[in-house]
Amino acid sequence: MIKYTLICDADHEFEVWFSKSSDFDDQAPKGLIACPYCGSTQVEKGIMAPNVSTSRKKEAAAIQRQKAMTMMNKAAEKIRKEIAENCDYVGKTFASEARAIHYGEKPERAIYGEATPKEAADLHDEGVGIAPLPNILSPKGKSKAN
Repeated sequence: MIKYTLICDADHEFEVWFSKSSDFDDQAPKGLIACPYCGSTQVEKGIMAPNVSTSRKKEAAAIQRQKAMTMMNKAAEKIRKEIAENCDYVGKTFASEARAIHYGEKPERAIYGEATPKEAADLHDEGVGIAPLPNILSPKGKSKAN
């Protein structure tokens, strides 16, 4: 694997990983590499410095990853607690509950539960405000696994 810093014709800089160094040369002329900011396919390699991996760098990276994971786990726990304290779990009746709240048939309240992709798409098409809740943010004991 090789990582290149690329620059598009709008001067956006971004990084892309390739399996081998010739992949950029094969893909760029065909317009297969697009800027994630503006979508331009006019990209070229930027100035890069070699990234030599040392044991000290590996140790520092491992410490940074651990710190990041700890921060993310704390944030996820805070979100789970907020949801558990302020939202009602409605399980598989989520679509019908959300629809009833949207149309004023039931009192407005924050809910979460489970919906099939089709149910979620139908709710979205009807203008019912919903958002997916990743399992990691679902309060413990109340998830799709139960």
